[in-house]
Amino acid sequence: MSPLTRPPFRFRPRPALALWGLVLALAGCDGTSPQTPPAQDAGGCVQGNCPQPDSGTAPLPSGTHVRIAAYNVHRLFDTVCDTGSCGGSNYEELPTEAEFQAQVAQLGPAINALQADIVMLEEIETQQSLDGLLARVPAYGYSKLGETYSPASVDVAVLSVFPIIETRSHRDQYIIKPDGSFTRFSRDLLEVHLDVDGRRVIVFAAHFRSKVNDDPDRRMAEANASRLILLESAKEFPDALVVLGGDLNDVPGSDPINAMDESLLRVGKDRPDSATWTYFYSGRGQAIDHLYLAPNDGGAYVPGSFRVARDANGGYGGSDHGAVYADFVLAAP
Repeated sequence: MSPLTRPPFRFRPRPALALWGLVLALAGCDGTSPQTPPAQDAGGCVQGNCPQPDSGTAPLPSGTHVRIAAYNVHRLFDTVCDTGSCGGSNYEELPTEAEFQAQVAQLGPAINALQADIVMLEEIETQQSLDGLLARVPAYGYSKLGETYSPASVDVAVLSVFPIIETRSHRDQYIIKPDGSFTRFSRDLLEVHLDVDGRRVIVFAAHFRSKVNDDPDRRMAEANASRLILLESAKEFPDALVVLGGDLNDVPGSDPINAMDESLLRVGKDRPDSATWTYFYSGRGQAIDHLYLAPNDGGAYVPGSFRVARDANGGYGGSDHGAVYADFVLAAP
């Protein structure tokens, strides 16, 4: 096998229906429209074919390879008004059926182009929203929504080509702020266990507190709790690959990301800063979407494989975020 050739994945997407580009980003997410992003770097997702990660000059590790992605699809609301106050300046959008179909018609090919085996999604309103998207990504035969059960919630979800064998919700778990007070996760920290050729892979879909009406202490609580939950999962399942991904709404060097970095591997750390931003805001790209690997004997990150997919406008597939993805190799049985 060539050192720069990635082993074949089980997922083979249909030809994409649009032109995609490669992204990098980091974000404030306070609702203000972003400025024009800088020209994208070379090697974009042209005609649906995203750049395939490689490990530079080192051979790829042998074993079963899995590509895992995380993608904030940006407010995928269904066509039902749950709050009674929808559209206009209201938080809950109320797209027409045509508008909803147009949104998933952009998102579907963008997700397919990643060629990921497992995709963690953020900002899915309901199961109806997820079902509409699933119709555009038929390769993903397994899915789970992390519903918080509040009107107009934007929730997390997991798509997979592998069977789901177990799910756990952490939405009702009390977590501790720096001042000692208690709170809960802004959205569910959705834990999904998958059977990958007889091996267990565990993914956590995350979406930390945004900076709109900011509550940084709650985001800090989410980071500390997530780190501990992943470490416990890696201990409970020492032979499983354990990965968290999602929009964490903070950048490397911030207190929440430093807390995650204490005991977990942020897999984009081996890529240059210019190649890791996922959101463009206030004249600069910011890396707020991340993938983390918990330490155990279940597998490893393929060095240098972290990538961000984006369009020329700084988002991806109609979203205002880029999608992050990386390759992992499972430990031998």
